[in-house]
Amino acid sequence: MLNLNKHIDFFDPSTVNKPIHIIGVGAIGSRIAELLVRLGCDKIHIWDFDTVDAHNITNQIYRTIDIGKSKTESLQSILKDINPNLDITIHEAYEKQNVSGYIFLCVDNIDLRREIATYLKDNKYVLAVFDARMRLTDAQSYGANWNNKESKEAFINSMQFSSEEAKEATPVSACGTTLSVAPTVVTVAAVTVSNFINFNLKNEIKSIILLDAFNYNLNAF
Repeated sequence: MLNLNKHIDFFDPSTVNKPIHIIGVGAIGSRIAELLVRLGCDKIHIWDFDTVDAHNITNQIYRTIDIGKSKTESLQSILKDINPNLDITIHEAYEKQNVSGYIFLCVDNIDLRREIATYLKDNKYVLAVFDARMRLTDAQSYGANWNNKESKEAFINSMQFSSEEAKEATPVSACGTTLSVAPTVVTVAAVTVSNFINFNLKNEIKSIILLDAFNYNLNAF
């Protein structure tokens, strides 16, 4: 049994009585999953079709022993080491399957995120949707109360640009590799989960959180 004495007086995970879906468990998604499990959230679905590559080790939760393995199976093993009683279900790519509860959109393609969010727009069983994006040092975290029409529309409207436009704004190395650094990943994952916690504490969800992990700026609206 996971000992929650460090935080249960502040956040009791038993209040989260609906499933959590993390769609995409790369850099941000894998860190969000870890934080949620350490909080005691014990009914989680993870979605990803990818395998662990060597370059994933520096900014994702995975280990060298996971290289070549499925990300979902590797993450399941890691999370089960944290909480052996975790109820975790692994899936491959999300292809408009029925979901309910809380959704974390962490796929690395804005077109796909927009497609998923638009598909879920009229799903009355979804409570809240969160989306985190990052470049090298700066990042954005978005949240929407799915029972609020204006909140949903603002969330989807934040995605009105293409994957090509997103790539143009993302720093790359001289050889064309997308640059990413672990402190930015961990910081945006943390504020995204904090937004989720606040929502469950009956506080107003933040529509957007802007941060820079190296200039130490954070603003929420």
